[in-house]
Formats: sequence, C-alpha cells, structure tokens
Amino acid sequence: MNKYELLYIISASATEEQREGVIEKVKALIEKNGGEIAGTDKWGMKKFAYPIDFKNEGFYVLVNFNANPEAVAVINNTMNITENVVRQMIIKK
Repeated sequence: MNKYELLYIISASATEEQREGVIEKVKALIEKNGGEIAGTDKWGMKKFAYPIDFKNEGFYVLVNFNANPEAVAVINNTMNITENVVRQMIIKK
C-alpha cells in the first residue's frame, strides 16, 4: 500500500449537511476500496485564485490515506462525478 494525499473542494453553495455528507461519502469510498484513512483535515472556506464554474470560493478538505494504486484510480473516477465536488487532486507522497 502506498501513501496518498487527496485534496478536494466542495461547492460553497452546499449546505453544512451536504458538506458533511460528501465528506462521509469520500471516507466510505476510500474504505470500500481497501484504503485506510490516516487523517482528515477540514480547511474551511477559501477563495479561489481564479473563478471555477463561475464560483469564487469553496470548502477545502485534505485527506491522508493508504491504498493500492488500483483503488486510487477508482476513487478519482468516482469523485469526478460526485455532486458538490468542484475539484480534486490525489498525489502520491
């Protein structure tokens, strides 16, 4: 298993319940694909350097986890179609 870091942005228009739902969904997605979460850090609302989908800010979340490379591809593809996720990036540590 390799160590990875996932940073994703939740839409600013999402309610607090929707944000928590997305965070739980991502956590469940990682664990379902055989990953182990080392930590989740909620950075909160931050302004973007440039507009994304006509929005100027979003809620940032950082997740450190261990997983197999095959699981990372599935996680990335699923997050691309997850509602309220503006952007995501997974890097290998």
